[in-house]
Amino acid sequence: MGWLITKYLTTAFVVVLVSEVAKRSDKLGALVAALPLVTILALVWLHVETGSAGKVSNHAWYTFWYVIPTLPMFLVFPSLLPRLGFWGSLVVSAFITATCFWLFTQLVKQFGIDLDVL
Repeated sequence: MGWLITKYLTTAFVVVLVSEVAKRSDKLGALVAALPLVTILALVWLHVETGSAGKVSNHAWYTFWYVIPTLPMFLVFPSLLPRLGFWGSLVVSAFITATCFWLFTQLVKQFGIDLDVL
């Protein structure tokens, strides 16, 4: 139980750190958010808990491919924000991201990369 609490607290710390830094500096907050801190934590948790190099390797591999279709959201969201407000921009950006995921999954499938999760 202690390990689980440590995981939750450490992971929550990272999220709070990003939001607190972003309040003080847009650029520094974005830089910290762009760092793969959550992925690094996930890799550490997987390694410590499973000891499986295969699991850790697969996680890193798939994370790389899943990051690519999220990138358009970071361009679309700020451009929509003045017109749609925060919640509208967030919903439209989430829909665009989901669409990009599906399209990207179909594209890379042609190269033998299977990203289907269902």
